[in-house]
Amino acid sequence: MSHAIQRASELALDETTVTALRAALKTTADEVVQAIIDEVPPYANALSGSMGGTIRRAVRTALGHYLDLASGNATGGDGGDAAYELGRGEVRDGRSMDALLSAYRVGARVAWRCLAAGAVPAGLPAAEVAKFAELTFAYIDELSAASAAGHADELAARGRAHERHLEQLARDLLAGASPDVLLVSAQRAGWQPPVMLTAVLLPAALARPAYRALDPSTLVLDDLPDAFGVLLVPDADRSRLLRQLTDRTAVVGPARPWTRASASYARAVRARSLSSGIRDTEDHLPELVLSADADAFADLRARALAPLRTLPAATALRLEETLRAWLLHQGRRDEVAAALFVHPQTVRYRMSQLRELFPDLASPHRVLELTLAVGLRAS
Repeated sequence: MSHAIQRASELALDETTVTALRAALKTTADEVVQAIIDEVPPYANALSGSMGGTIRRAVRTALGHYLDLASGNATGGDGGDAAYELGRGEVRDGRSMDALLSAYRVGARVAWRCLAAGAVPAGLPAAEVAKFAELTFAYIDELSAASAAGHADELAARGRAHERHLEQLARDLLAGASPDVLLVSAQRAGWQPPVMLTAVLLPAALARPAYRALDPSTLVLDDLPDAFGVLLVPDADRSRLLRQLTDRTAVVGPARPWTRASASYARAVRARSLSSGIRDTEDHLPELVLSADADAFADLRARALAPLRTLPAATALRLEETLRAWLLHQGRRDEVAAALFVHPQTVRYRMSQLRELFPDLASPHRVLELTLAVGLRAS
């Protein structure tokens, strides 16, 4: 309390004045508290009952310390520590810094009025009254500054703790934790679960900027492997979400019930590993399905297309392309020809070759197998 100590060095109240002021401490404290209750709405109910008694004692202690300072018998340090803790406590009680500073302003005014009313009759010379006023307000200013520092530090600490809880919730969601674990994690983070969550995978450096444009309840992690980040967007309008994600490297997974967000994330990860051109996984479901089990797909292709392996590579490739177009266009020769940029007669000739290689080509089971086998072009 450097300024208050400096003021105190210029003013040392005599014993008679200090004794008179100490006698009025309880009344002064009561008037300060009552004025705060009357004039600062957030404290209207906070200072009643046992809490009111505690605050009154705290005010009396602060005023007593002030009188020690004014009489030259204190350094002022303890008052600052208590004010700092008061600021932290106000955050815990849910009151803003504005409310606390308003209480200080009201308290300073009432305290000065009461102190002056006791000091002047006790014989404080008129020339010293101005110094007494300066000391009073310097002391209150430094108390309020200490409280403001405590309030700010507590808010910052709570903000960091809240961020950690949100990040842990996101990690639990991506890990596929049980619903019970997720509920506890959400409650700890103060996060209201939505109905659905949609995972968005994007470069880590873009995660936070994209997050700021989305729903404030979106969860974000920007320290995933391979320098990627993820957003978990609650109850998203998909078309709007895709418009908001202007970066073309973002991959949007499917919407899933919030406790199954890991499934949305897993699909986005697989889509990114499958192709760098996928943005909306919903537009690429066939590719995602056929690539879900790479070994099974390779086995299916090897078995279903075995007759083609007896041919020269170039011939086998042309016939596979023809078979794929024929299956996709349901045997409509002109459409197949257009897709392959060949004459319909060429299609007719190639299909005769394919029917020799696949005698059961009309079998529904064979059609299903071949459709899956040629559903993705061989890499």
